[in-house]
Amino acid sequence: MTDYQNKKVVIIGLGLTGLSCVDFFIARGVIPRVMDTRATPSGLDKLPEGVESHLGSLNEDWLLAADLIVASPGIALAHPSLSAAADAGVEIVGDIELFCREAQAPVIAITGSNGKSTVTTLIGEMAKAAGVNVGVGGNIGLPALMLLDAARELYVLELSSFQLETTSSLQAAAATILNVTEDHMDRYPLGLQQYRAAKLKVYENATVCVVNADDALTMPVRGADERCVSFGVDVGDYHLNRQQGETWLRAKGEKVLNVAEMKLTGQHNYTNALAALALADAVNLPRATSLKALTTFSGLAHRFQTALVHNDVRWINDSKATNVGSTEAALNGLQVEGTLHLLLGGDGKSADFSSLKRYLSGDNIRLWCFGRDGAELAELRPEIAKQTETMEEAMRLIAARVQPGDMVLLSPACASLDQFKNFEQRGDIFTRLAKELG
Repeated sequence: MTDYQNKKVVIIGLGLTGLSCVDFFIARGVIPRVMDTRATPSGLDKLPEGVESHLGSLNEDWLLAADLIVASPGIALAHPSLSAAADAGVEIVGDIELFCREAQAPVIAITGSNGKSTVTTLIGEMAKAAGVNVGVGGNIGLPALMLLDAARELYVLELSSFQLETTSSLQAAAATILNVTEDHMDRYPLGLQQYRAAKLKVYENATVCVVNADDALTMPVRGADERCVSFGVDVGDYHLNRQQGETWLRAKGEKVLNVAEMKLTGQHNYTNALAALALADAVNLPRATSLKALTTFSGLAHRFQTALVHNDVRWINDSKATNVGSTEAALNGLQVEGTLHLLLGGDGKSADFSSLKRYLSGDNIRLWCFGRDGAELAELRPEIAKQTETMEEAMRLIAARVQPGDMVLLSPACASLDQFKNFEQRGDIFTRLAKELG
C-alpha cells in the first residue's frame, strides 16, 4: 500500500478510468486535480464537487507543480508537456500502476495485438466456473481500480501497450504476449520494436510467462527461459493435434478437448483457447472446470461473430479487427464454399497493409474498400476491389450480388474513428444492415 497523503496529484483524462482514479485518491484523503484535452469529456457530470478541472488543453503549470501525474493511456508519454514534467522530476504513472501497488491477490496479465479480450474474458469464465472470486477488466470492461476488493482471490487484466508504458510494479503470477503485429504505428514512430518493447514489460517480475511458439516477438528479450510455457498451432507445450479429421487441444502431451465441443470456431480462437488454458493452469485453476468453460463460452461481440445466416449466405461481424494482424487471423485457414466478400477500410493508423496480400489470392474473393484508407486497401488487388465512400454503400452493392455459399466478412484491418464512434458502432451498423439486406 502506498501513502499518497499530502501529494499534489494531477489526473490526465476523464471518462470511466479517470473517474476511477479520482475516486481512488478521494478514498485516501487526497483531492486531485483533473485535466482533459477535450472540452466536454465523458464523465464530467460525475466529477465530485471540489475537484478542480481544466478542459480543452493540458495545463502545464499544474503538471509542473504536481508530485504525481496519473496519465490516461490515450496520451503519449512523448507529449511535450509530459516530457517537460518528467524532466522536472515529476513521477508519471497510469491507473494500472496504482492498481498493482494495492492488489493483494494474484494477477494474470494479458497483452498482445489481437485476441487479448477473448483470452481475458475466457480466463474470467474459467475462474468463475471454479468458484473463484475473480475481478476481470483493465483495457476491457471495468477499469482496474474499480476491481480492487479485499475479498478477491484472483485478478485477470487485459493490458494495452499504452497502459504498460506507465506501469512498473506489476508482478504477474502469469503473463502473456499473445502475438505482436503492427498496430498503433502512429504512436510508435520507431516502429514495431518500440511497440514490442512496451508489450515486453508485462513479463518483468512475472512468475510464469506464456509465449507464442509461432511468434518470436512474444519471447522475452533474452529468449525463452525457465519461466516460459509455450502455446502454438503445431508446436508448443500447448498445441493443436489434428488426426482423422478431428482437431484436439493438447496440453503437455495430453489430448484434453475436441474443438468440436467448443462454441468458438476458427484456428485463431483455438490458439486463444490454448493460451487461456496455459494461463489458467499456471495459477492452478482446476483443469476440469477450465475445460468446461471452454465448451460453454460463445465468444465476444464484434469478434468473428455471426450476424446473419440467410439463403446460405453468412454475414460475419469482425469489426474488432482494427489492425492488419487481426484481419490476417480471421482469414488464416478460412473455408468459404462460394465467394468471400471482404469489407476493408477505415483509419489504418499508418500501418503497412502489404502482409494481407497472401490471403487475398484466388478467384473466389472480392474486396470492398471504404473510408479514409479505402484507396490504399483497394491497391492490394485492384482487379477484384471496389472502392466506396461508406461501408453501407458497399454492403448494398454486395447484397445485390451474393449467392448461396458466399460469406460477407467485415474484418476491416483499420480503426473505425474516421466514420464511426467506435468499432462497436461499426459492428452494430453492419449487423443491422445485414439483417435488413440479407
